[in-house]
Amino acid sequence: MKIRLYGCVNDSIVDGPGLRYCVFTQGCIHHCLGCHNPKSHDLYGGYLKGVDEIIQEISRNPLLDGVTISGGEPFLQPLPLIELVSKVKQRHLHVMIYSGYTYEEILNLGENERKLLSLCDTLVDGRFVLSLRSLTLLYKGSSNQRIIDISSSLRQGNMVIQQVNEYGEFVN
Repeated sequence: MKIRLYGCVNDSIVDGPGLRYCVFTQGCIHHCLGCHNPKSHDLYGGYLKGVDEIIQEISRNPLLDGVTISGGEPFLQPLPLIELVSKVKQRHLHVMIYSGYTYEEILNLGENERKLLSLCDTLVDGRFVLSLRSLTLLYKGSSNQRIIDISSSLRQGNMVIQQVNEYGEFVN
């Protein structure tokens, strides 16, 4: 299966805790003013890359702490991302996903989108709002966005904010 991508980054230290492989999906319907990746909005732009090829790249870096999926809007491509995240989780890596949709909106999108969400560990949700932008925020661009512990949220039946310590690490 292939994913339409804006790009990949092999060794990010800003897109989640630790050293991360980042997948930037192509295609976004939110068009947030001030978006960090506006060239990722075109639904037919970017390029296609196979899930197995991405997994091979991830496997070549034994120092990775996790994988971050961003965009564009990842939830526009749930099926190939379900395959990707399933294979990443087999490698016991943390998976963080960004979305312009809120947690509550994702739960109402559909079965595949809920499945993708359930496979990930952490969600940064909500549209980027330029007037709420701050460079002091950790792992998010504007103060309306939330960092959510997905498994705790799904288990408890209500949204649970992920706690982050002073080192940028997630704590339970």
